[in-house]
Amino acid sequence: MNHREILQQGKTSLGIEFGSTRIKAVLIDETGHVLASGGHTWADTLQDGVWTYRMDQVIEGLQSCYQDLKQQVKNTYGVTLSTIGSIGISAMMHGYLPFDEGMNLLTPFRTWRNTITGPAAKELTDLFQFNIPQRWSIAHLHQAILNGEEHVKDVRFFTTLAGYVHYLLSGEKVLGIGDAAGMFPIDSTIMDYDQRMLQQYQEHIASKNYPWSIREILPKTLVAGENAGRLTDSGARLLDPDGDLTPGIPLCPPEGDAGTGMTATNSVGVRTGNVSAGTSIFAMVVLEKALSRLHTEIDMVTTPTGLPVAMVHCNTCTSDLNAWAGLFAEFARAAGHEIGMNELFPLLFNSARDGEKDAGGLISFNYYSGEPVTGCEQGVPMFVRRPDSPITLSSFMRSLIYSSVAALSIGMRILTEEEKASIDKILGHGGLFKTPEVGQSILAAAIGTPVTVMETASEGGAWGIALLAAYMNQHAENETLDAWLDTKIFAGMPSTVLAPKEEDVAGFNAYIGRYAALLDTERLAAKTLM
Repeated sequence: MNHREILQQGKTSLGIEFGSTRIKAVLIDETGHVLASGGHTWADTLQDGVWTYRMDQVIEGLQSCYQDLKQQVKNTYGVTLSTIGSIGISAMMHGYLPFDEGMNLLTPFRTWRNTITGPAAKELTDLFQFNIPQRWSIAHLHQAILNGEEHVKDVRFFTTLAGYVHYLLSGEKVLGIGDAAGMFPIDSTIMDYDQRMLQQYQEHIASKNYPWSIREILPKTLVAGENAGRLTDSGARLLDPDGDLTPGIPLCPPEGDAGTGMTATNSVGVRTGNVSAGTSIFAMVVLEKALSRLHTEIDMVTTPTGLPVAMVHCNTCTSDLNAWAGLFAEFARAAGHEIGMNELFPLLFNSARDGEKDAGGLISFNYYSGEPVTGCEQGVPMFVRRPDSPITLSSFMRSLIYSSVAALSIGMRILTEEEKASIDKILGHGGLFKTPEVGQSILAAAIGTPVTVMETASEGGAWGIALLAAYMNQHAENETLDAWLDTKIFAGMPSTVLAPKEEDVAGFNAYIGRYAALLDTERLAAKTLM
């Protein structure tokens, strides 16, 4: 078939992912090839001390990125998009979206970025003897209980952003198991929420006499390959207000950005892992055995097929890099030289190659919010140097990139050094890897493991959820997700592998030693300024 026929017959899959700064739509054919894409830029806001997005922004972004993609299809292929083989929705994991019986939102969306649930997270971690991070949905719900918030009694359903958008399109209150693992602990032996912990929690809050049970208000869990409903008439009109898109299109289970990142990097099998580096940064490692003990720096989640995964999640990665790049762009304009970001970022990143291996004594903290991995409840960006440490562009940029992976490296060392977790390969994807080799080589030094970047690294989670939608439609009976990805999507795909260099490892270790020694200073700065 040619592309027109593929589009007209719906031999396609659509993935839409709500990222922190960009909503992206990707349309692929049955081989995973990208036919068209669309995007919409947005940003969270800090309201009354809570990081949030408004729900009208969600709908506006959904429609905008789809219309952008639809127009690209029209311009490129001369086809008005009217049917699609399957659809998948993904978004930032975790957070808190509670609804009443009429599906009215009871509070503004509390995103993963908030570090306002410390008491609840600690109480639940102690109760379950299982790490409950602050950003998890159950931590937000329980903190609302501890706060005595009036809305809790009216909750009849709560979910993640991906689960909510999926509901708008399909009417189904379901969630992919990988995203569900950021709401409440999962038992991978039954592919569902941990039944013992559900009972523990219900008993823990029994004295509150709420008219709901935790089992009733969580979304149903589904694994990759299962059908998660169909596009309703109202869902089709919501996605495409022009009315061209026909209802009835099957939807795959909605997933979080961690699950789509694993899929997009072909790291859903045991002993594989990936690092997603964008606004936030997190590593996912699929385990062959359980961790020996509780580590509050490491979260236990799952792949989209329910396998146990150790996750090291850090709240900030590229935000500070982006801010400094904006300053350099402003300086260039003031000097009469307009430099676009697509030109500026490679220039800045490549300069880091020539920097001192330890960044010349320059230390940067990129914290735009709290960072639980390093024990920082609040965060402020901070740059520190000794008086005898000269500022050069190369060392400054190396310090900024080191900072973007520093907290992650601290969490990963617990996994590899203390837990002796075996990792055959780590794949990198996200904005940090757009400039060839620079971010890749620095990450390899930071985690002491070879890092692979594939040609599709820049496609990201929207491509990953499109693949999960395609897998639902295409996989043979008993064909696992990792086998399908290996043979149908990634076979022969070009990639680059960089092993950590001895001098880079030594330089990063010197940097991280100074960084760790200054953590108390970062905590004091945040306490003083926030």
